[in-house]
Amino acid sequence: MGRERTREERLFGAAVMRRSFELRSPVDGAAFRGVYEGVLRDLGLTDDEVTAYLADHAAAVDAAIGRGRGG
Repeated sequence: MGRERTREERLFGAAVMRRSFELRSPVDGAAFRGVYEGVLRDLGLTDDEVTAYLADHAAAVDAAIGRGRGG
């Protein structure tokens, strides 16, 4: 078993997932909500926490999904 991820790592991963979905389809759809809410529950996070993290770290999240620096 690997080490437990830090809160920062969990937030980053959830933000990457949310941002990836945002770029493809609406985040208010049932498919997204079903998966996303399960991930948040597993990670012990809330959507408000992820949204705030994304607002503060948008450049790093976009870079992780290949959208940074003109991506």
